[in-house]
Amino acid sequence: MKRKRMLAIAIITGVLSFVAGRAISAQDKYTLKVPNGLAFSEFRGYEAWQVVSISQDGPLMAAILANPAMIKAYLDGAPGNGKPFPDGARMAKIHWNPKKMEKFPAATVPGTQHDVDFMVKDSKRFADSGG
Repeated sequence: MKRKRMLAIAIITGVLSFVAGRAISAQDKYTLKVPNGLAFSEFRGYEAWQVVSISQDGPLMAAILANPAMIKAYLDGAPGNGKPFPDGARMAKIHWNPKKMEKFPAATVPGTQHDVDFMVKDSKRFADSGG
């Protein structure tokens, strides 16, 4: 059990270190926008949001981050409490290509970033999909 805990701590530390490093090196990303959709600038500061989950998605590693509105909704029991997520609740899912940790080869940590997905609850803007 202790080895699994150490491995989990190493992975989480690697994810958070990588996210912080990417935030400093990618200042121009906030100019990106999906046609008729979300803009990167709507998620400014996502790198500092709370980690909700980490996972292995096929060959990629992933971390799901949530803004304070989303965290509050989770803590209040959503979605199981029957209440919808509030407008303004946002999540980001960052995918990385995994690599072996140099100092602890038994651990796999994030390597190069593969992509990032965003989700926002906005019942007016995205009324067709339920918000």
